[in-house]
Amino acid sequence: MTSTINVHVLHTGSVIVDEALPFNYKYNPPLAWTGLFRSKKKQLRLPVSVYLIEHPQGLVLIDTGWHDINRTNPIKNLAFQYPINKAVLPKGSAVHEQIEALGYQPSDIDYVMLSHLHCDHADGLAHVADAKNILVSEVEWNAANNDKMRYLPHQWSNIDIKTYPLKNNGIGPTGKSFDLFGDGTLEFIHTPGHSAGLCTTRVKAHKDDASYLLLASDVGYAEKSWKNGILPGLVVDKDDAIKSLNWVKAQAIDKDCVKTIANHDPAVQPQVISL
Repeated sequence: MTSTINVHVLHTGSVIVDEALPFNYKYNPPLAWTGLFRSKKKQLRLPVSVYLIEHPQGLVLIDTGWHDINRTNPIKNLAFQYPINKAVLPKGSAVHEQIEALGYQPSDIDYVMLSHLHCDHADGLAHVADAKNILVSEVEWNAANNDKMRYLPHQWSNIDIKTYPLKNNGIGPTGKSFDLFGDGTLEFIHTPGHSAGLCTTRVKAHKDDASYLLLASDVGYAEKSWKNGILPGLVVDKDDAIKSLNWVKAQAIDKDCVKTIANHDPAVQPQVISL
């Protein structure tokens, strides 16, 4: 395993949504994010990112993107969410295909860490089911199993998902996070709002290094989200969403933050970031 940390930003296809889902502009009417009765001119095609992290202590995958069933039967797979989130997955772009193209197998992955369990983040779980550990925050797991409208539980059916606790340590907008290796190099920071257990990933080269990379998941859908205070159209708690977005904004302008990346930002291209 590498002595440095390499973060592979991978696009596992894309998602077609109404602009109001990622960007809740003030002029959007109520429920515009569903796309119902809205012109196709309002639709956006956004990347669906995952992150493969080559870490000295193991191979870590953040999120799983789309399942390749979306190439043939997306309506059956995404069910009632299909009109809202239309999956696009070109051949070779599914998570397992990209991992294998990098010279790995799903069984080589030490940890699959789920930022949250919405469909475009958890759909590819079956492709990496042979990973050694699959984890999500306990808060998100409880939310997903008590809310059948925002989640598709079949995506993790028969998948051995374990939960991790969010510890009170003063980190992040709620003061809670989870340190995967216990050394400050890979932390999952509670940033709720878009979902109850959403976590942003902070990556550092080593515990004494001030510089860090921030993977903001869906706290905001693009850099303009935190720069301009644009919340996602779908939130479970608006106050939490505002606090989390403001926290990400503060991190993004921190002199020690080398880059802040939103999961669906069309300006972010596939790349490798080394720390």
